[in-house]
Amino acid sequence: MTAFLSGIRVGISACLLGDEVRFDGGHKRDPFLIDTFGPYVDWVKVCPEVESGMGIPRESIRLVEDDGRLRLLTVRSGVDHTTMMTTWTARRVRALGAEDLCGFVVKKDSPSCGMVRVKVYGPPGSTGPAGRHGRGMFTGALMDAYPHLPVEEEGRLTDPRLRENFIERVFAYRRVRDLFAPRWTIGDLVAFHTRQKLVLMAHSPQAYQQMGRLVAQAKGMDRDVLRERYMSEFMAALKVMATPRRHANVLQHMVGYFTEQLDAASRAELLQTITDYRLGLLPLIVPVTLVRHFVRLYNVHYLAGQVYLEPHPRELMLRNHV
Repeated sequence: MTAFLSGIRVGISACLLGDEVRFDGGHKRDPFLIDTFGPYVDWVKVCPEVESGMGIPRESIRLVEDDGRLRLLTVRSGVDHTTMMTTWTARRVRALGAEDLCGFVVKKDSPSCGMVRVKVYGPPGSTGPAGRHGRGMFTGALMDAYPHLPVEEEGRLTDPRLRENFIERVFAYRRVRDLFAPRWTIGDLVAFHTRQKLVLMAHSPQAYQQMGRLVAQAKGMDRDVLRERYMSEFMAALKVMATPRRHANVLQHMVGYFTEQLDAASRAELLQTITDYRLGLLPLIVPVTLVRHFVRLYNVHYLAGQVYLEPHPRELMLRNHV
């Protein structure tokens, strides 16, 4: 099964680690990130507001759309921190390129760190309600600079499916980066793609077929173009949420590899477990554990090499809740 390397580096908004850097001098310590996910990663913490020059405590800030331009203003006094933040952000985002990050967790709703649905207010003096269409200035620049990097808000990570998807992408990003880091060959790419087959099918069968065509054409392609296209399509495919139906299809596909070894009762029990999962009566870990058992019992080498059976450390128990 999959071996997980230590030292995976993940960026994080410093307040989520318990650093008292919020505008009111407080923090937003996240127990899951620190106590559960933390032992598997090395955190690289960032606080855009403090690092760009704002003090602790400080007046709260918000995004303001004024004449088509997005500005960062203090709420009461209207002090404009836009230039300070954008100048610091450009420098910090460039520096993060040397940190070998495999993901980033940001603080929801923050005008500097929020990823989605950040409040954007009208120009000073306007009285209309804020729109929920913004993205924090730092996080926006980070995602633009590193489009393959998995980025997620801590608030969305309370959703078990989003949490499992994000952490799967973090480990997948490390795997694909490791593939292309040394002197790689077309054979290395083919072997990597083969091991990812069932993962990709659970997320997007269409993407799996498209990437298969890409790999088949690899020998005639420029290596830099091939690397960039494969990484881009691989990470985009994993961003598509896997569904119970697609998981069930993958599991049923795996059953076919040892169906002749199973007696009728065992095969029926396994297929019923997969059906029960698809119907929402069991979590994903139950049929996956049964399939893993039969893969080991019957020594099915091809399936034993599939990342799908263990895409992230089982101690995180992510598939117990999806």
